[in-house]
Amino acid sequence: QVQLVESGGGLVQPGGSLRLSCTASGFVFSSYSMRWYRQGEGKERELVAQISPTRNITMYAYFVKGRFTISRDNAKNKVDLQMNGLLFEDSAVYYCKRFPSDRSDSWGQGTQVTVSL
Repeated sequence: QVQLVESGGGLVQPGGSLRLSCTASGFVFSSYSMRWYRQGEGKERELVAQISPTRNITMYAYFVKGRFTISRDNAKNKVDLQMNGLLFEDSAVYYCKRFPSDRSDSWGQGTQVTVSL
């Protein structure tokens, strides 16, 4: 059973930084790309970043490119998202997920990021 536990969210001022972590279990972590998604209030869930299984090839949505960095530690079954230069519009619940995922994969509880003065 795939389990994903996100952590590291919080309240931060514009321009600040946060580091999110996702710990995975229930599958061979190093065999899958990992993705971070986010869902702002009243908005659809959107893809933020992706990292390949072992070569650490990364991809970013245009709205976070240059500010966010995705990384992974296959020995710890962990994927992180370093977020710098946070903007109001980055406020959302952030989720990680393996890619490709099975239909049976459920979303974790996510971690809330709030950017506010």
